[in-house]
Amino acid sequence: MKKIGVFSVLVLLSLVDVYGQDLIQTNSSKRIRDNFDFNWQFHKGDIAIKKIVKAGGQGGITDVNVKVVTARDTIINYMDAGSYKIFYPADWKQVNLPHDWAVEGTFVHDNSMGNQPAVSGYLPTGTGFYRKEFEIPETDKGKKISIEFDGIFRNSTVWVNGHLMGNHLSGYTPSNYDLTDVLRYGNEGKNVILVKADASEYEGWWYEGAGIYRHVWLIKTNRLHVHRFGTYITTPQVSDAEAAVSISTTLKNEYRETKKITLVSKIVNSNGVVIDTKIASDSLPAYSQMEIAQKGQIKNPLLWSPETPNLYKVLTEVVDNSNIVDTYETTFGVRTIDVNKNGVFLNGKLYPVKGTCNHQDFAGIGVALPDKINWYKLKLLKEVGSNAYRCSHHLPTPELLNMCDSMGLLVLDENRFLSSSEEGIKDLTTMLYRDRNHPCIFMWSMENEEWIQGTVQGTRILETMVATTHKIDPTRKATAAMNHGRNDGGYSDVLDVVGYNYGDKQLAYVKDKEKYPERVLFCTESTSFISTRGEYANNWEKAYVSNLSKWEPGWGPFPGEDWADIVKYPYLGGTFVWTSFDYRGEPTPYQWPSVTSHFGFMDICGFPKDGYYAYKAAWTNTPVVHIFPHWNWPGKEGDSIQVHCYSNCEEIELLLNGKSIGKQKAVPYTKLIWKLIYKPGKLEARGYKKGKVVTTGIVETTTAPAQINLNSDTYKLKADGCDVAVIRVAIKDGKGRVVPTADNLVKFSIEGPGTIIGTGNGNPGSHEPDKASQRKAFNGYCLVLVQSQKEAGEIRLKAVSEDLKETQITITAGY
Repeated sequence: MKKIGVFSVLVLLSLVDVYGQDLIQTNSSKRIRDNFDFNWQFHKGDIAIKKIVKAGGQGGITDVNVKVVTARDTIINYMDAGSYKIFYPADWKQVNLPHDWAVEGTFVHDNSMGNQPAVSGYLPTGTGFYRKEFEIPETDKGKKISIEFDGIFRNSTVWVNGHLMGNHLSGYTPSNYDLTDVLRYGNEGKNVILVKADASEYEGWWYEGAGIYRHVWLIKTNRLHVHRFGTYITTPQVSDAEAAVSISTTLKNEYRETKKITLVSKIVNSNGVVIDTKIASDSLPAYSQMEIAQKGQIKNPLLWSPETPNLYKVLTEVVDNSNIVDTYETTFGVRTIDVNKNGVFLNGKLYPVKGTCNHQDFAGIGVALPDKINWYKLKLLKEVGSNAYRCSHHLPTPELLNMCDSMGLLVLDENRFLSSSEEGIKDLTTMLYRDRNHPCIFMWSMENEEWIQGTVQGTRILETMVATTHKIDPTRKATAAMNHGRNDGGYSDVLDVVGYNYGDKQLAYVKDKEKYPERVLFCTESTSFISTRGEYANNWEKAYVSNLSKWEPGWGPFPGEDWADIVKYPYLGGTFVWTSFDYRGEPTPYQWPSVTSHFGFMDICGFPKDGYYAYKAAWTNTPVVHIFPHWNWPGKEGDSIQVHCYSNCEEIELLLNGKSIGKQKAVPYTKLIWKLIYKPGKLEARGYKKGKVVTTGIVETTTAPAQINLNSDTYKLKADGCDVAVIRVAIKDGKGRVVPTADNLVKFSIEGPGTIIGTGNGNPGSHEPDKASQRKAFNGYCLVLVQSQKEAGEIRLKAVSEDLKETQITITAGY
């Protein structure tokens, strides 16, 4: 991402148009997009709001009194900045965004709460309020000022200075409010915004969190400006020599008079060099908007792909009377995507999609992920060899798509509900307009496993949604993730691509391909293998699932075996594994005490399970030999134990304490199994290719826990109050080997300009608080997240545990 940072510099320069006139952009006219995440107050619980409408035909809310439901029963006018003197901090707490208040709670066990996403163990949600005071300078008078909420879960209501701005039901689509008329400027006084988030109803069947869990932006523009999500960039013709660039820009004039405007669109490469400029002029009537189409070109384009994520930008300048009154940046990529009956073709070549399904939560922080954590999760996916990301089952935060663009991951962007209602179409179109410029997105998913798939009513609704999608973005195909009804009611006929969830069952997708040879198919979801990291026996009491055997659910193969079908039947296009990471809720097959799913090939902290290596072996050319289980089995000396192995080598030899147990020839995408008598010591697997050892895998019997090891993904943070260090904590023996059964309680302390924002350990039955300064290790590991503050300096994190050698690391925060 750093390589394209120079783009923003260009728009600050004085530029010369084709007429030789100087185009000037002043501070008073440039677009400002301020991060609005800091210095909020939060109140958990409902508040009774009395709306007072004064006489005189005003027809609006001129004041709002807020009754705080506390023992004090305090009446506070939170809409008036002057009331701060009677503001009781005890009733509210200071928070920064993103914020998820549900993850701060305590797990509740209630078998009667079958409607909760986590079945019998869940984190309570309810209602919460956010409040913030802010100032708008006198110099901003005359501008258009709006606020953009990237995501509030859910059913949010917003007031500013006592004025009701609106309500937004969806917990996943962004909401935007024009604040221009209700703000106080300069000496008029401070502004107060109040946001209600009612998360008492859920949208999915997984953990969804509660509160303003994505970024908030205050946007200031000229009254003549590019409309919200107002550009659309496509590359309709692409060759090695040239790419045609189609630029569509929607401009909005909110002045009282017609404006003669000039639209300048500059195509800029990754080095910040302008490689093409297009200019158009027109008249835009008062209080209206218009769309302007322009055609550009790129000579010898650098194509976008997950392996070569080359990016370009269009810098948009809106000119009024030789003044640049608005600027807008749009990132895009040059690539061709075709999903057809023969498979997925990227830039003209068959491109098997190695995808994973993903929920958005993470250990320690719920759904309120700092940008760094999204980046960290994507980095782990790239390392396992994945080239695609499915947003399950809703559109993601915008920053994640930016990262997929720059890091190189294809995206299946998914709509939340099968709905053609006014609200449903609004949510769908918001996703399409917001996201359609991202080169990473290769298909749109209309829905996932809706009950009315394959029904007549469902088909009508789907047809409306697909038609809407084609109108807004005709460049990509529409699919739906289906687990039933594919051949009923004409449902599949209205889709461009028919999505198969678990089509491997009796090879449903192969049978359908024979029956419908022209049908375009894709494996939208596969596997569903459940396991608990580091566990090798099913345990009902602790809610653990063995990594050695296949149990519930009844669908889906062992990890990696699903990829065999993609290789054998390339017309399937690829697959999305369910899932990459464990997530809160849906704790199949157990209920209480389990509160986290077991589906991921990584746990909720990102620690690999054994199945992770099945996909690394299938998806990468890196030699892989991974043997399991661990080799700490006191009391089982002389017993027979199975040793399993994932590998992409041709042949694997197993040795115990230096003695060969024998070799096995590998079967692609299938694990190998040996039976041997357990003896403590060193178990080694050697991977051969063309008769030579290319890699080894080792597990050893360890001694007792003796020390703590801290390993941070970075030792330098930006002192911006946002950046995060992901610190993996391992319990090791005296020889520095991870003890695979260790469960020591580790306590953390921190000095310097940093904050512990969460902990985790990947134990699906753990009820320890995520927001804490301690965590028990689970099978040798736990995790702590440290966030920088807005101050430079050294952050020192210390970890201690009873009877273990303590340790600390230093992380430097700087500007």
